[in-house]
Amino acid sequence: MRVFVTGASGWIGSALVPELLAAGHHVLGLARSEASATALEKAGAEPVHGSLADLDLLRETARASDAVAHLAFRHDIAFTGDFLGAARSDRTAVDAFGEVLAGTDKPFTIASGLLGLAPGQVATETTWPVGDDDNPGSVRAATARATVDLADKGVRSSVVRLAPTVHGEGDGGFVPALVGIAREKGVSGYIGDGTQRWPAVHRLDAAHLFLLALENAPAGAVLHAAAEEGVSQRDIATVIGENLNLPVTSVAPADAPAHFGWLAGTTALDSPASATRTKALLDWNPTGPGLLADMAAHYFTA
Repeated sequence: MRVFVTGASGWIGSALVPELLAAGHHVLGLARSEASATALEKAGAEPVHGSLADLDLLRETARASDAVAHLAFRHDIAFTGDFLGAARSDRTAVDAFGEVLAGTDKPFTIASGLLGLAPGQVATETTWPVGDDDNPGSVRAATARATVDLADKGVRSSVVRLAPTVHGEGDGGFVPALVGIAREKGVSGYIGDGTQRWPAVHRLDAAHLFLLALENAPAGAVLHAAAEEGVSQRDIATVIGENLNLPVTSVAPADAPAHFGWLAGTTALDSPASATRTKALLDWNPTGPGLLADMAAHYFTA
């Protein structure tokens, strides 16, 4: 297949591209910069110069492709105060893809999230959140629902919900941010009793699931990229403390914003998730190391 990948030079996309190429597919990767285009060319993919704002380009490239994997997200604005704007931009791109893919039976998969789906419960592939439409998480969930609904419009659509920590060497996400906070504060903290859980998945296992989704997922499938159902914040903090030789301490919920900053709300969430149905549906068998082992191996170099 000719597969159009947004976010192709990103954290997961750069692992998906070689998976696709090894499986015999031709990859077109959206490239916002010359550096991204060069990286894609070196990886063996064909760069498509543009961004998520270039809706006509997205439509044109999707129309000329056999499959689309939408992994890009505007992290540049999401983590500088406008997550809602990033989520709305994501929805606009998905709607553009849906316009041209309707009635084609082409595979179309998108990246979504697991965090906050069902706080305090183990979320499954049938779980959907409820909440205010102006809540960023609700906007992303609505985008996922819209993608699933494309199955009724002749698209072999699927949604891959990613664990909040897609870990591996070179990770720049939540866990490295927690490591940075511990270095700055001089203690490795967790909120309350630290029993809050995050699902986790290795980057290469997540990329492989996207490949399986494009090749084999039935229309309307919801998939969970969660190799581990839930790793406790206390265990994460303990590994950080051991490797930085720092004390591991509880942070009172009222003090969490001052200690964790923008990560306070995320760290407070107990958000475990199961991937049992995903594994059975697509014979997805994660082989990467678990989060705690991966942290000890790669997250504490200078």
